[in-house]
Amino acid sequence: MQAHYPPSFERDVGCTVAEWLGWLPAAIGAHPWYREGEQVRVSIGAGALTLRWQALPPRTIALMRLPRLAVTFRFEDVPDDERQRFMRRFDLYMQRGGG
Repeated sequence: MQAHYPPSFERDVGCTVAEWLGWLPAAIGAHPWYREGEQVRVSIGAGALTLRWQALPPRTIALMRLPRLAVTFRFEDVPDDERQRFMRRFDLYMQRGGG
């Protein structure tokens, strides 16, 4: 998790589109949302978050290949405190641990 989440940022996420779409509803929680192709629009109070993703070439480490997505987060009219609260929850649900 980050200490601060700006209104717009990008991330390189290590997963497939199918995994991303499977995790997304729990990460969004009770906020209303809808999907249009490779983007999701989430209502947050009086504002909204638009998530856009695009598959990237896999990251290769020795013989291992890891899937990747480029994900853009764009908040509109979401106050800083609401944005921070939403993203803390979102990050906790999207976090994948290792050993």
